[in-house]
Amino acid sequence: MTPAQPTSVLLFSGKRKSGKDYVTDLLQKRLSAEMCCVLRLSAPLKQQYAQDHHLDYEELLGAGQYKESYRADMIHWGEMKRQEDSGFFCRLAVKNAVQPIWIISDCRRLSDVHWFQKEFPDKCICVRVEASEKTRSQRGWSFTSGIDDAESECGLDEGVKFDWIIRNDEDYDVLEKQLQGLLSLVTHRMKLNR
Repeated sequence: MTPAQPTSVLLFSGKRKSGKDYVTDLLQKRLSAEMCCVLRLSAPLKQQYAQDHHLDYEELLGAGQYKESYRADMIHWGEMKRQEDSGFFCRLAVKNAVQPIWIISDCRRLSDVHWFQKEFPDKCICVRVEASEKTRSQRGWSFTSGIDDAESECGLDEGVKFDWIIRNDEDYDVLEKQLQGLLSLVTHRMKLNR
């Protein structure tokens, strides 16, 4: 199945516990599930990893200790798959997308960004979600060698020009103002493509 052509593809990235899922869920609620889908590159990765390793896929999707105990090996396995085919997980993530607005909630590598920019030129908006280390720690983050210094966490620290940066610390009013600006941009693009 070939995916529909989107009017906007929002490529979200950010460090662990920066609140990417929280922000993307807020955006989808405001835009509606009929207009906007949240696509996760990690979902097809986790599904195949769970199948190959006889693990609980639903637990790997969560934010708990189960996922954390497999994270390092899952990252290594995913890297091997990407070396074989850099667009493998991207194609799987979008294959059933039909809404006009796509949110890719977990871009982690330049190859992810480049694939979307090549496949959907002039549709991509690169969005970075940032939160202070203090805020991330309050959300349960602590530095883990081999994870927080790996490409899956640092691959987009350089080499990408972000169109939008969202600060997601504890100030809801600041977050709300940033979301409104991004929503205006996306809805404007949708009107232009009607």
